[in-house]
Amino acid sequence: MATTERDAVTGTETTGHEWDGIRELNTPLPRWWVWTFYATIVWSLGYVIAYPAIPLISNATTGVLGWSSRGDVATAVADARAAQSGMLERIASTDLETINADADLQAFAVAGGKSAFAVNCSQCHGSGAAGSAGYPNLNDDDWIWGGDLDSIYTTIAHGIRHDTDEDTRLSEMPAFGADELLEREQISDVADHVLSLSGLDHDAAAAERGAEIFADNCAACHGDAGEGIRDLGGPALADAIWLYGGDKASIIAQATRPKHGVMPAWSTKLDDVTIKQLAVFVHALGGGE
Repeated sequence: MATTERDAVTGTETTGHEWDGIRELNTPLPRWWVWTFYATIVWSLGYVIAYPAIPLISNATTGVLGWSSRGDVATAVADARAAQSGMLERIASTDLETINADADLQAFAVAGGKSAFAVNCSQCHGSGAAGSAGYPNLNDDDWIWGGDLDSIYTTIAHGIRHDTDEDTRLSEMPAFGADELLEREQISDVADHVLSLSGLDHDAAAAERGAEIFADNCAACHGDAGEGIRDLGGPALADAIWLYGGDKASIIAQATRPKHGVMPAWSTKLDDVTIKQLAVFVHALGGGE
């Protein structure tokens, strides 16, 4: 049986415990630390009684004070909505042109739209709405479906190629190469013609051959001079703005096996007031017509 003795080096009494020849010194915690620890236990019991603390199946204990940080947030949100209710009601009952012409309503709508854009749209179009490959830049003046307020509103509300929305924006470019509608050489010639429309480096002879092929196969959607046809969702090809790349290889790839972007129909997820605010915000970015 282990016996208590004093450590020869420190003079401290041991506890009598020994492991592999190593004896445990009996050095109790300071009394002030022990009493502080007991005080925190008492304080925690009081906290559990006073505030939400114990998780249950679907919620938590409410505490005798009935306070929670979540409740504070809910109150703050309710107060903010009450303060904004007048402006929101005005937006709900006002058409877009009138909202945009009223300085107060326009400023309020832009602020609300900016917030909604950050939450719902920035993931694809970027925080500054500059877009990226396959995602349109909303700051420029090139609009596939139109950049006036009503057109932007319709695009946001009904989306692009959103299967479940009957009024969605819908266009689809044929796969001229994958479906063997055109030969590889013809697609190459058309690509040179498209490059010529926007003043980019191209093979003049190939562009001349591609002009007739373009007129027969592409002009119906993109316009005779590549100016685009918004009613059909045909992008303009005669400027320096490209959704999937403006070099010859990218143009050939798009004509061979086109990419078709999809945008959600936000009318199923956002209320009409929020969509109006988004439309005013996007229109105010600089490229709105």
